[in-house]
Amino acid sequence: MILYLAHGASGNADSMRPHVEGLRERGLEARAIGLPGGRADKAVGRYAAQVDDIANHAIGGHSYGGRVASLLAAETAVAGLVLFSYPLHRPGNPEWEARIPHWPSITCPVLLLSGESDPFAQIDFLRKAVEALANAELVTYPRIGHGLTPVLDDALDHVARFVTSLSAGAG
Repeated sequence: MILYLAHGASGNADSMRPHVEGLRERGLEARAIGLPGGRADKAVGRYAAQVDDIANHAIGGHSYGGRVASLLAAETAVAGLVLFSYPLHRPGNPEWEARIPHWPSITCPVLLLSGESDPFAQIDFLRKAVEALANAELVTYPRIGHGLTPVLDDALDHVARFVTSLSAGAG
């Protein structure tokens, strides 16, 4: 099983290199993919076009890339979904419901990893939002903001366990 990961809005495929290399060090196959900027719903097709045999692989991404992956997982069967720092709302704007109407359509297992001080995902709102997912695990990090770099090793350990469990379930 391959885990495909997309970057945040201000990044590119190369910005996911620490994630990909860290997962490979843990024995998992991971690939970074590039997305165009702009609206997440407009990037879903570009994401899907970069994943062969999507039903047998896991997808995900950081922030914007995770949002695009979640939209794709809501319309296409995937093995699993990994969301790093999901952008639940704009900073200072608690209107988060508009970012998750597609979540009830996601049927695969989901792993969310988020900083508890993330201005894009107020933790109380994120905990409430996760209830809309049928099969989700939320891992949070106190005093961590939107980037998980300070806790990336721990986050990737969680991702490795998650993807390994998907592979075991498929076998």
